[in-house]
Amino acid sequence: MKKILLLSFLSLGAFDLMAQFPGMPGGMGGSGTRQQQAIPGTAQAAPKGSAKISGYVIDSAATKAVEFASVALINKATNKPVDGTVADEKGKFSLTKVATGEYTISVSFLGYVTKKFTVKIQNKNEEVDLGVIRLSQSSQLLQEVTVEGQKAVIEDKVDRLVYNAERDATSKGGDASDVLRKVPMLSVDLDGNVSLRGSSNIKVLINNKPSTIVASSVADALKQIPADMIKTVEVITSPSAKYDAEGSSGIINIITKKNTLQGLTLNLDSSVGIRGGNLSLNGNYRKNNMGFSLGGFGRANYNVNGTFDNTQITTNTADGSKATNVQNADTRSNGLFGNYQLGWDWDINKNNSIAASVRYGVRNQHNYQDMLWNRRYNGSTLLSQNLRNVDVSDLSGTIDANIDYTHTFKKPQQELSVLTQFSRNNRTNDFLNNNLDPVSQAVLSRLKNNNDSYNQEITVQADYQTPLSKTQLLEIGAKGIFRDVNSDYKYYSASSATAEYVLLNNATASSNVFNYTQNIVASYLSYTASLSKKYTLKVGGRYEYTTIEANFKTGDTKLTIPSYGVLVPSLNLSRKLKGASTLKFAYNRRIQRPSIQFLNPNLNAANPLSISSGNPNLSPEYTNNYELTLNTSLKGTFLTVATFVRNTTGSIESVRDVKGDTIRTTYQNIGSQDAYGFNAFANVSLSNKLMIGLGGDVYYAKLSNNVQNPLYNASNSGWVANYRIFGSYNLGNNWGLQAFGFYRSTQVQLQGFQGGFGIYSLSVKKDFKDKKGSIGFGAENFFTPSGFKIVNEISSPIIEQKSTTLLRNMNFKINFSYRIGKMSFDAPAKKKKSVNNDDLKDGGSGDNNGGGQQQQGGVQQGGGRPR
Repeated sequence: MKKILLLSFLSLGAFDLMAQFPGMPGGMGGSGTRQQQAIPGTAQAAPKGSAKISGYVIDSAATKAVEFASVALINKATNKPVDGTVADEKGKFSLTKVATGEYTISVSFLGYVTKKFTVKIQNKNEEVDLGVIRLSQSSQLLQEVTVEGQKAVIEDKVDRLVYNAERDATSKGGDASDVLRKVPMLSVDLDGNVSLRGSSNIKVLINNKPSTIVASSVADALKQIPADMIKTVEVITSPSAKYDAEGSSGIINIITKKNTLQGLTLNLDSSVGIRGGNLSLNGNYRKNNMGFSLGGFGRANYNVNGTFDNTQITTNTADGSKATNVQNADTRSNGLFGNYQLGWDWDINKNNSIAASVRYGVRNQHNYQDMLWNRRYNGSTLLSQNLRNVDVSDLSGTIDANIDYTHTFKKPQQELSVLTQFSRNNRTNDFLNNNLDPVSQAVLSRLKNNNDSYNQEITVQADYQTPLSKTQLLEIGAKGIFRDVNSDYKYYSASSATAEYVLLNNATASSNVFNYTQNIVASYLSYTASLSKKYTLKVGGRYEYTTIEANFKTGDTKLTIPSYGVLVPSLNLSRKLKGASTLKFAYNRRIQRPSIQFLNPNLNAANPLSISSGNPNLSPEYTNNYELTLNTSLKGTFLTVATFVRNTTGSIESVRDVKGDTIRTTYQNIGSQDAYGFNAFANVSLSNKLMIGLGGDVYYAKLSNNVQNPLYNASNSGWVANYRIFGSYNLGNNWGLQAFGFYRSTQVQLQGFQGGFGIYSLSVKKDFKDKKGSIGFGAENFFTPSGFKIVNEISSPIIEQKSTTLLRNMNFKINFSYRIGKMSFDAPAKKKKSVNNDDLKDGGSGDNNGGGQQQQGGVQQGGGRPR
């Protein structure tokens, strides 16, 4: 019994179980594919046979699958385990190659009462279907791990860290950026820009699928995903060869909630607060082997305001004269976001399945700088001043369509899949700059930039995996990504409030059409093996070849960008230590192609003192990653400690020059970046009602641009840290209390730093007795009603800049959710595969432009980069 209870706990942490069961999630099953396989090296080897035992495990109260429930096959004569597995995310499990004899089946999971069944196999080809196994929740202690039916908020698996967002009520009523702030190793700033261990070179997937809106801007995509719909967030720091070579720091995979139960349901989730509100409706219908889903989500942001102050001193490189400019403004923003999707899946038979989905996302964002004063000084003497109102609008629509086919063979773990995707993002990204009379505030002149653009991708891939033996798995595959990007950007000016706009076409404010075509073909080979009872190895290689064509319509200017190929190896090795501990080493080489915001030559001049443009001739970055991780567990505490080294060459860095008293920014492959650090996090169960999760990551960053000219040469280094804490308390009678806090320290940048900030939240929730709904209250940053100040500084021989942004983000909100309908747990759908484009270096800004400008007082203008 002790072994079974211990196995139940380890299945929750998923680290030790993966070492023993290499065919399970994160082990022999490959990246993201959960498979069942017999346990190598258990107490007593199972005799070979051909019988099969299968079933489904569900929660008896909530009527939902119990993911990763432990299933042990025990010889009744010896009372020793001879085989075992864990249930997949649908609750399904199967034990194959079972010999004739009499066995005890033990099904367990942390926080549930263990169930046992006696099974007698009389025929070697017999198939025993145990049907639905309902586990009831338990309040009893399990090996001193005391959680009342609660799944751990954080789990660490062989190749990824998993954050179970559905266990977190503090993000309810928010969007995906609120969830990602709580995930270990991730940092999300107040604009929604995401970094992993200090690097923004990541790829974000949604249900293992890419999207053109994600490829263009991670921050934009996160605003379109409601926090209530997120099931888990997976952080993959050492992707295997099966994943695309891009994303030098790793991959973030956001898994949304899905329904595989039989019947019809309608889920309503809503929230309203002083800064925003949302409403979502999601319906699901499943009958026999076919399922449909239809959902819609809308979110509004309002009453988001603050202030902006900026002081910059520039040095003229020709005569050495200095100019001092001071800016200040009030800032505000509002936005509407929507996400609508239709899904269909069909299990044709036991070996063939097909799935299709269509998703449409829409955004309507406006950022304003009101009364933006620009004052120019010579020492303390005011030389000139001007006043402006700036309106930046960012409108887009994104469609993603997928058709995926999967075929499984009679041989366990042998599988073939063909995946296809079409994705297109249409975007309009404009700014309007009104020059005002400082006294009367009448409009003196106007300047605007219009940018209509699109980003289109077609992806086709095929994957095949087959076991070479009981402890070896081979995976091979091929993939093609075909991208077409277009950006039509124009500048206009008007001499007064009523005058007609005149098209500009000159060196300082050009108008043109930029076309960019990128085609990538790839193939990979991956091998996984359990070398002994203690070691698991996963090694592979991936080759990608990229061709690029780029041109400008005006003058039919064609850019010469050479094609290139790259081979990226990967290695993951894990060793099971004494007790419940695992040691893992990983190495991988990654590349990071520049995305369109770094390539687009459109000039962003929303702030006339700080303008920027992209560089179409950029090459990819190359990164080597090394990681050593220790997982252990002791008396209700799950602990993970990792050290990492990241070396990047050909890094894309900002190049800043001075034109008059204006800072102009573009990008070049001139940098090198090194990071050396560690991260740690722990889940601690202090009682049967209280659980605390805490952790942080600390690293030393070293940056250099390797430019010989002393006016532009830059280097910087320093320590950077992120800390977070999460607490959950069961008040009883279906009441719960949760709290969260996060702090990000000062960020080291090549020519300066970005100031730190902290956020915190508190949430109280009441579940209805029938578990069909809940109501709750949330409060965020309630001790700081005046907001947070973030200070950014840039320092070089020709530029000194200091900007301060104040953001008021105290919020109170009410959350409500309810489910209508009744479901039964019959045969659920199989796990569906989907396209992963782990691709492109993102500018890290929700409203960044082609070339990516700096944030100015909360107003960021895209300048119309293609999306």
